[in-house]
Amino acid sequence: MTDWLSVFGNINSTPMLSIVVRFTIDFIAMVTLVFGLYYRRYRDKELVTAASLFNVFVFAVLTILSMIEFGVAAGFGLFAILALFTLRSEPLSKVEMTYFFGSVAIAVICAVSGTSIPLVIGVVTLVLFGAYLLDHSTILQSVDRVRVTLDQIDPDALVDSAAMRRILSHRLGVDVMSYQIRSIDYANELIRLDAFYRHGPTGQYREADPVTQRTERDNKRAVELVRHK
Repeated sequence: MTDWLSVFGNINSTPMLSIVVRFTIDFIAMVTLVFGLYYRRYRDKELVTAASLFNVFVFAVLTILSMIEFGVAAGFGLFAILALFTLRSEPLSKVEMTYFFGSVAIAVICAVSGTSIPLVIGVVTLVLFGAYLLDHSTILQSVDRVRVTLDQIDPDALVDSAAMRRILSHRLGVDVMSYQIRSIDYANELIRLDAFYRHGPTGQYREADPVTQRTERDNKRAVELVRHK
């Protein structure tokens, strides 16, 4: 035990060796989180690329800042501004934002000087174990996401989420749990949204078409109004 502590002490006393060891820990932890956990479950190549590169960049910048007189608050403020400009182009879902923040957190944990290597390894291991456990399919049933573009703006999209979920479930043939509207284009009569769904038995969601039922109901009302006139 004493020999191991002396080895870690020698690593911390050598700046270049310490950087190499810390980056190795950071890289292995980032690959485990982003590729081993997130990509295997959600298959989002774009976010995987962004999160992994952002991890490397944050580690590099924090390593330099930890060697000079630079306030910690100023450093985190800098990264907040960088994250704002980086992520402003497209909104991220809660799961995407969480994994992205986890990748950045691992870089911060590994890059900040003044912590021992065993402490860094222990904290990173706990982070990865927590991510694996809390997002495991046996604890919470897995939900997939698909981006959908509808060729008409359904009035239920904003006012009646339950009816809109039934419409999406019928059209997609899956159990749509929720949806998130990304944009509404009134000029071209388009609505773009993310649908979060679970697979169900084939044909379960195609027994009745909510759109057809609503159209028929509206037509009957129109006929009744004409008769009254």
